[in-house]
Amino acid sequence: MEQVRIDKWLWAARFFKTRSAATEAVLGGRVHVNGVRVKPSREIRAGDRIDVTVGTVKRTAEVIGIGERRGPARVAATLYEETAESIAARERDALERRLAKPLGADLGARPTKLDRRRLDALRRAQRHGPGRH
Repeated sequence: MEQVRIDKWLWAARFFKTRSAATEAVLGGRVHVNGVRVKPSREIRAGDRIDVTVGTVKRTAEVIGIGERRGPARVAATLYEETAESIAARERDALERRLAKPLGADLGARPTKLDRRRLDALRRAQRHGPGRH
């Protein structure tokens, strides 16, 4: 039966850009095979279930094919089949990120030079206490 190391397979299936990034993810506990945390040397086979967390996105897939070499994205997509729940969760997270306000949007416009000088004066007054300027 064909089998390959989990870090090589994750790289070949294009879950990670580099094999070292795949190895770090496995060592960091962000990869589980059949619900169990594994080491990078763990051999996987067709039929294994893999849970991978990349950034904030969690993906669950079933291994369909074994690949040791990284090839085109079309070939990589044939190595696994993502579960319907995983696809739905990923799309829901993407929609929430698109609808969320960007960081700092609630701060308003950029302060003018006069605003900045007033802020600096306030900070100086707080640092030095009342009565001193």
